[in-house]
Amino acid sequence: MSLLDNKRVLVTGVLTEASIAFHVAQLAQEQGATVVLSSQARTLRLVERISKRLPATAPVIELDVTSDEDLAALPERVRAHVDGLDGVLHSIGFAPASALGGNFLNTEWSDVAVAMQISAFTLKSLTVACRPLLTPGASVVGLTFDATVAWPTYDWMGVAKAAFESTARYLARDLGAEGVRVNLVAAGPVRTMAAKSIPGFEQFEAMWTARAPIGWDVNDPVPAAKGAVALLSDWFPATTGEIVHVDGGVHAIGG
Repeated sequence: MSLLDNKRVLVTGVLTEASIAFHVAQLAQEQGATVVLSSQARTLRLVERISKRLPATAPVIELDVTSDEDLAALPERVRAHVDGLDGVLHSIGFAPASALGGNFLNTEWSDVAVAMQISAFTLKSLTVACRPLLTPGASVVGLTFDATVAWPTYDWMGVAKAAFESTARYLARDLGAEGVRVNLVAAGPVRTMAAKSIPGFEQFEAMWTARAPIGWDVNDPVPAAKGAVALLSDWFPATTGEIVHVDGGVHAIGG
């Protein structure tokens, strides 16, 4: 048997083949899952094209996680393709340019609010929207970047990730009685489209090259994707509220 035989998984955040979410979708299919992708309206055609590069073309539903209308329609849109969900991947994050790059002390609340809503609150809103579809034993997995320290240039996205990680713990608390697990993968830096929007990303690359005890390849999203697929599987049946570090060990090494 494969890890995800007969599982139905919703994957958000696929935009290019370099994204961790794409590799989660790919690995999930290879491990036996039926995958549904989501996309905002403006990128729907792009994601549909990317979907054709998966082992099996996955349906793409329209979803803006900041839209109450889209969230309310999510169960019906998912049910057009599968009759429930055993797993959900949250791979969504955004911060305005003014909230990154060393501008921490000058960022206005309006831009901080955008970063917090999209990068943290949507874990709750997406999970609650999926709640009618989730079966006992279902797994919600989010992608984070270690928020226990202050990183160069990461600024308010780092604050949003701290809120994201706390949100996961509260979701784990409140959904545990329904048999739903909520866990995160803290990945090391990967050269995705999102990473390219972070000023000074090369500082992260240099840091991981110098400090990862088992090494780290910024061009390889597969290790992080494998961590997410493992958490989506039944091999962590009693694990929730956890953050699994897939970062070459950097989180454990002093500066």
